[in-house]
Parts: sequence; structure tokens; C-alpha cells
Amino acid sequence: MTVFEMVACLLVLAALFSYVNVTTLKFPPAIGLMALSLAGSLVLVLVGLFVPAVERKAAAVVSQIDLNEAFLHGMLGFMLFAGALHIKFADLASRKWTILLLSTIGVVLSTAIVGLLAWGVLSLLGLEVKLLHCLLFGALISPTDPIAVMAILRQAGVPTDTEIKIAGESLFNDGVGVVVFFGLLEVARGDTGFDINKLAGLFLWEAVGGAALGFALGWLVYRMLRSVDNYQVEVLLSLGLVAGGYALADALHMSGPLAMVLAGLLIGNVGRTYAMSETTVEHLDTFWELLDEVLNSVLFVVIGVEVLALAFTGKLLGVGLLTVPLVLLARLISVGVPVTLLRKRGRYPKYTIRMLTWGGLRGGISVALALSLPREMRGEPFAERDAIVVMTYVVVVFSILVQGLTVGPLAKRWFGRPSGSPDGPAPSAADPTVAERLSTA
Repeated sequence: MTVFEMVACLLVLAALFSYVNVTTLKFPPAIGLMALSLAGSLVLVLVGLFVPAVERKAAAVVSQIDLNEAFLHGMLGFMLFAGALHIKFADLASRKWTILLLSTIGVVLSTAIVGLLAWGVLSLLGLEVKLLHCLLFGALISPTDPIAVMAILRQAGVPTDTEIKIAGESLFNDGVGVVVFFGLLEVARGDTGFDINKLAGLFLWEAVGGAALGFALGWLVYRMLRSVDNYQVEVLLSLGLVAGGYALADALHMSGPLAMVLAGLLIGNVGRTYAMSETTVEHLDTFWELLDEVLNSVLFVVIGVEVLALAFTGKLLGVGLLTVPLVLLARLISVGVPVTLLRKRGRYPKYTIRMLTWGGLRGGISVALALSLPREMRGEPFAERDAIVVMTYVVVVFSILVQGLTVGPLAKRWFGRPSGSPDGPAPSAADPTVAERLSTA
């Protein structure tokens, strides 16, 4: 199957599933598309029990999809830029310490906790695994996925303050998580020893360098936007910024995700205010919202059909299900520690930690990183690869389908707001009900 034929099939499936979801299921788009594509995959598996050739053919087609290449080195940059385009600097700045700690210390802490817990549980089950390989799993599963988070939180009814914290964290922690993952992968491959100084240098080059590159490119395009008043050209400049900027970051071994987040924030704030006419803003927003929706739809269809290409066994599925509470526990701790440290800097609504924990969804980034793991490590078969991929897939599916469907009702229960309703004016801090709700998490 050619690349064009593959893309055509995915777009047709995304369109059909979107239609069925809107007319029948009425789930949030990301959840509905994944549920329908998973259901379709399971139907093929059942058919394969009677006609094996059908499942083999479907699995062969799906195995041609290189999610790692298509997502991490293609779609992700466009989706992150589109997400960052609509986030205000002021909203991030007012919650900067929460977002900073969650996206850095929180990721590292979660990586360690998930790795240790997974190593302990797998060892108790009689599976011989290396701690370093479990830490790899911890690194790829710890970042919350901005694509999944922002697609679902739009309709979940989470209070604005908490939504911005979750969305802001998810925009930055994926870049940090990717850096940690590839640093550990270098050690696991034997390309380098465990040198904390080298890992710190790698982090600075990739994360800080990527952010600086994104800011510089965003500023350059901002200056170009100020010099013209033609919405076609300005939309094309933003498209070139993402495509060229992400490719340049990849070539320089810098963090493309962080580069696109910074570029999107700059264009969405400074560019929107000082360089664009109302006509340009309207067309730019429409273009990126449409592109984001199309890419989101294709991504969640791919995640759903990817099950056909995985080496599922009853034992691995059981291990994956056991992993879900471990990841949630690690998320609870990695969120609880930073929020507790920040208690003196500001008050947090009651249940903040619970919502940050349950609303921290995993998605395409985790699956793509898992699929990027090599089949050989240090000249020997990487026996744990299948287990890590299945564990990742089970956690992601649970995250999107279960957490994604329940985050809205839980927001209503915990914060006392109807799902999808605006926050409304801030009540007086002297109100006794407010004092109760603004108790520490």
C-alpha cells in the first residue's frame, strides 16, 4: 500500500467514525474516534478467528503505519503549535510555578516511581526485567499528552484554573519526557554510561535549546507578519514556521515539541495583538483549528487500529491492566509533591490534586515512544519490548476511554459545576463556602 493510499484510508475512516460519533455516540471526538476504531479492530480480530486471512491482512496493513515517524516527526509539531496558539501568556504566567514543577520535577519523579513499581510487580510475577528498561517505560508513560488533554478538556467542564494548569503542564512536560526517555535509551543501548553530567547537558541542549530555537523562529516570523497585511501569506508563514522549525529542531537534535510550543505562544499572543488584522486572526484561527481537528481525528483512529499490530497475549494484557493503578499512583505522588510544596505560594481549590491526577491523560506520544523502542539492545533481542508496548497501549486506552469519559462528571461532583459550564465571576474570598472550597488539596 502506498503512502497516499494509507493516508486516504485513514482519512476515510476518520470521516466515517466522526459522523457515527456525532450522530450516534455523541462522545467527545477523541474518545468517540478511539472507541469506534477499537471496536472495528476487535471485530476484525473476531472475524480472524474464523477467517485468519482477514486479520492477517489487516494486521499487515496496520504494521505499515510508522506511528513514531508520522507522529513524533510530523504531526506532533502542528498539533502542539495549534494548541499553544490559543493559550494566553497571562494565564501561564499566573500559574508558572505549578506548571514548571509539574512539567519537570513531576515528570522525573513519576519516571522513577513508575519504573520502580513496574520493576517490583513484574519481578513478583516471575518476569525477568531490568530496572533500566522499567525506567524507560516510566519515562514514556509519565508525560501527559497535550493532544489528548486539550481535546478532551475542552468539553469536560473542568474549572478554568485547573484546566490551564493541566493544559499548560501537558504542553511542556512532553518535551521534558522525550528528553528523559531518549537519555535513558542511550544508556540502555550502551551508547553511553550513566553520566548525570552528560544527561544534564543533553537536557539543556534539547529542552532549553529547543525552547530558545522556538522563541527565535517565532520572533522572526512575528517580524515578518508585522510587515505584511495579507492573510493568505500570513497563514502560509505560520505553516512554514511549524514545518521548517520542527525539521530544523530535529536536525539540530533539539526538542521540536518545546520549540513549537514557544513559537505558538509567541504568535498566538504577541503576533495576534501587534502583527495581525482582525481578518488575519479569523482566518489563522480557522485554519489551525481545522488542521488540528483533522490531525486529531487521524491520530486517534491510528491509535485504535494499532491494536491489530501488537503482540497481545493473555499474560501481557494482565500485566498491562496491573500497570494502570501503578501509573495512577505515580501520577498522584508526582502531582501531590509539587502542589504541596506550592501551598504557601497560593491557595488551591479542594480536590485540585485529584483532578490533576485523573485529568492527566496519556495519548499518542506515549504510544509513539513505545513503538520507537528497538527490537535489539546491545546486540541481543530486546525481550521486554513487547511487554512495554502492550503496557503502554493498555494505559493509554484506559486513560482516554475511562478517564476521558469520567473527568467531566467528576469535575461537576468535585467542583460543583455543571459539565461544560463557564466559571463565572470569582466569588468573594470572605464567603464561607469559598473558604471551604479553597482549602488545601
